[in-house]
Amino acid sequence: MLKWHWLRNAALVAAVFALFSNGAVAAGLKEEIAPTGKLRVALAVGPAGGAFWCVKSDSGYAGVPVELGKAMAAQVGVPVEFVEHPNSNAITDEAGKGTWDVAFMPKDAERETKVSFGPVYDSVETTFIIRAGLDIPNIAALDAAGHEIAAINDTTVLRGAKAFLKKATVTGFKSYEEVYALLSAGEIDALALARDQLTLIAKQVPGTKVLSETFKKTDTAVAVPQKRPQSLAFVTKFMTEAKTNGTLKKAYGANNLSESTLLTQ
Repeated sequence: MLKWHWLRNAALVAAVFALFSNGAVAAGLKEEIAPTGKLRVALAVGPAGGAFWCVKSDSGYAGVPVELGKAMAAQVGVPVEFVEHPNSNAITDEAGKGTWDVAFMPKDAERETKVSFGPVYDSVETTFIIRAGLDIPNIAALDAAGHEIAAINDTTVLRGAKAFLKKATVTGFKSYEEVYALLSAGEIDALALARDQLTLIAKQVPGTKVLSETFKKTDTAVAVPQKRPQSLAFVTKFMTEAKTNGTLKKAYGANNLSESTLLTQ
C-alpha cells in the first residue's frame, strides 16, 4: 500500500513537471492564478505566528505563509497581495468568491469539498492548553463535566475536539484573538489548538500549561480554489521543490520555528 502511494505521488509530480514544460500552458498560468495582476495570498492572522497562522505589525505580515507567498509570486512574475482572514474557516468560505488565489491551511475531508489541496508541508500534534490556576494533569482529567473548552469555529481542531471529548463542553468562537483573550482572562478552562501554536501562547500567557498528550494530528497544505487546474499544478510543483531546495526551511527559520514538524518528503 505504501509503495502504491509513493508511486502515485511520483506520477503526479512527473505529470506536473511535464505540464509546465509546455510554453502555452505556462503562459496561461498567470491569467488563472493571478487574474487581478497580483497573487492574492490568503492569511489567517492571530496573536502568534507559525506554520499556518500569521501575525500583523506596523511593518506588515509575518509567518510561513507570508514567506511562501512572496516566493510564489516572484516565480509567477507578479506582485504579492496578502488578504487577511480571522481563521482558516473564513478562508475556506471565501474560496468560491474569487477573493484569494492561494492559501495555506489545515487539511481535512470536509475542506476538500471546497478547495483543491496540494502537498502537505507541516504535520503537528493538536492538544490543549490549560488556563492559569487550574490543575489539570492530562486530557482524561480535562474531559469532565463542567469544564469549558474553546476552539475556533468550523476548524479541523474544533471538529476533532468535539469528537474526542465526551463530557467537557466544547464551544467554537469566531477568531484566534477571541479565544486568546478568553484564555488570558481565565474565562475558559482550556483551548484546543496545534501544539506549536499553544507553545507560543504559553510563553505569552503566564501560568498556562500545554498538555503533553495529543488528541489528533493536523496536516497543513497549500490550497487553491476549485476548478483551477493550472494553479493546482503550479502550487504542487512549487511546494514539491520547496521541500528540497531550502525554501521551506528558510521560511521556518525566518519565523524562528522548529523544523521538527516540517515535512520534506
